[in-house]
Amino acid sequence: IKVLKPGEVSFKDDVQPILHDYCVSCHSLGGRGYAKSGLDLTSYEALMKGTKFGPVVIPGNSDASTFTKLLTGTARGLKMPAGLNETGTLDRQYILTLRKWVLQGAKNN
Repeated sequence: IKVLKPGEVSFKDDVQPILHDYCVSCHSLGGRGYAKSGLDLTSYEALMKGTKFGPVVIPGNSDASTFTKLLTGTARGLKMPAGLNETGTLDRQYILTLRKWVLQGAKNN
């Protein structure tokens, strides 16, 4: 488990590996999550494009971003990743990393 490091969160080094390991199998072309929402998590550009319902990341505002609401289970009863484990959630450190990235402006770094 990668521990949240101090300083700036990098999309390439910190965020993308989490998305790749836990999200892309459903949220890419042909995946269940992509079919339902249109959310593609295979690249920064695709994530920032959002879903067929609108954007999911509001740079600088983790609390209002659907992206982080889905990870914490505060988005209309949905919690992602679906069926991940017995707790039904990502490791806390991963969620903190993703929230921090959004808070820091969701940069493509």
